[in-house]
Amino acid sequence: MRPLTERDIRTSFVNCSKGEAKRLGLPRDLTDRPWDDLDFLGWRDPGAAGRAYLVAEREDRLVGIALRGSPGTSRGFTSRSMCSLCLTTHSSGGVALMTARRTGDAGRQGNTVGQYFCADLACPLYLRGKKQAAVGGDLDESLTLAEKITRTQGNLHAFLDKVTA
Repeated sequence: MRPLTERDIRTSFVNCSKGEAKRLGLPRDLTDRPWDDLDFLGWRDPGAAGRAYLVAEREDRLVGIALRGSPGTSRGFTSRSMCSLCLTTHSSGGVALMTARRTGDAGRQGNTVGQYFCADLACPLYLRGKKQAAVGGDLDESLTLAEKITRTQGNLHAFLDKVTA
């Protein structure tokens, strides 16, 4: 992913108002992000624990999605949950249900789309081994890294399609 500016991010949102996009909390480490290892930029709002954001490149444009995130559920060390984007398994609250208001009339009527994501939205880093989930978080797969990235991008695009359809 190419490095993004504050303006790039704020103008990319499709499921919130311009005012909401102007007020949202950006990641404090925006300039230090490992852009070459990111398929999308995802972060939890530093000022509002229940809010999260995701910005992805889609068909040569940026698509930003405002999310409501539940806190990761802590169900004990032996219980595991799986992210539906990158298929990383986490224990102790590492996966959270994220919901996004749909665009258009459906969103104005209050319709949302939900999916389970890594609670910190660091899927690209888990995928590439730059960040480690709890013990046993990686699936033993025969797919190459390129195939895993393609699968994750497909899962992300399917979610974006649900939000914007």
